[in-house]
Amino acid sequence: MRHEWLIPTTGFLVFAPTAQIAFCAEYMSVADAEKAAFPDAVAFEPVVIAADVKAAVATAAGRFDVDPKIWRARGANGALGWFIVDEVIGKQALITYALSLENSGAVKALDVLVYRESHGDAIKLPAWRKQFIGKRATDPLRLDTDIRNVSGATLSCGHVTDGIRRLLLLHERALSRG
Repeated sequence: MRHEWLIPTTGFLVFAPTAQIAFCAEYMSVADAEKAAFPDAVAFEPVVIAADVKAAVATAAGRFDVDPKIWRARGANGALGWFIVDEVIGKQALITYALSLENSGAVKALDVLVYRESHGDAIKLPAWRKQFIGKRATDPLRLDTDIRNVSGATLSCGHVTDGIRRLLLLHERALSRG
């Protein structure tokens, strides 16, 4: 809780607590993100990744803040790609995003689903998200070098970029084999 000095009309100084405003914006549901990324999908099959694979990816690319949820998108004629919902810490709260991958592992779409910070939501803008389209695990993904940073959203940009790097590595080490 924050505290502020208040000066009432009597001239005495008062130290009083003030409430902090919570912020949360849901931009897209998981179902809407699935439909947008894979409009021809007839099913989304859940995929479980072995703990040792996740641990190896975390060693190589940093730990996961939460376990990503992964689905194999299937169309009438077979596999369409992968749909992953992940969360990374922004400054203080989690950012929920969806990463859609082609069968080859190239990024097809990136959508910010829920943003819980008061600043930095510029990562939801198409111009920032489209930088990831076509990226693979073998491509460099470094903030300020390969991916543009957004002033006022530095932590969000960095953490989402790190999360995508982990998910691409996860695809390379586990999903591309199945």
